[in-house]
Amino acid sequence: MTINTFKIMKTNIGITERNSQLVVDELAKNLADEYILYTKTRNAHWNVEGVDFFEKHKFFESQYTQLEDVVDRVAERIRSLGFYAPATLSSFLSLTQLTEFNREKNDSNGFIKELLMDHESIIIMLRANISKFSFEYHDAGSSDFITGLMEEHEKMAWLLRSHL
Repeated sequence: MTINTFKIMKTNIGITERNSQLVVDELAKNLADEYILYTKTRNAHWNVEGVDFFEKHKFFESQYTQLEDVVDRVAERIRSLGFYAPATLSSFLSLTQLTEFNREKNDSNGFIKELLMDHESIIIMLRANISKFSFEYHDAGSSDFITGLMEEHEKMAWLLRSHL
C-alpha cells in the first residue's frame, strides 16, 4: 500500500521500484513519528513546570534539537530514494503511531514518561524494519540508516529513563 508518497524521479541504485516504494512507505511512517515526537519534545521544553524547571527546560531543548536533525535526515533519505517526503501536519497525523499529549499537569516526570514511551515505540518499529529493509527489500543503505536512528533513540531513551 502506498502511503502519501509518490515517485518523483527514476533512480538507478540497484533497488527495484516496488522495493523502493515499500521502504519509503515505512520511512514515511517514521518521518511522521519523528516529527510528532519532535513537536511533543518542544511542547515539554516550552511548558514544563516545577522546581526542576530550568534543568528540564535545557534538557528538553537538547533532545528536540537532536530530533530536528533526525527529521531532516529521514526526509532526505526519502528524497534520495526518488520520492517526495510527506510534509504536512495532516499527513504526519495520518501516518504516525504516536498520540498527542493529554495531560492536566506539566510536570517533568509526566513529560519524561510519555516521551520515553514514544522513543521506545519508535525503537521497536525501527528494529522490526532493519532486517526487512536489508533482506526482503535489498536496501542495505536504508537498513544501515535506520540502525543508526535506532541507536540514537536508544541513547535518548536512556537519558530520559535516567531522569526517572
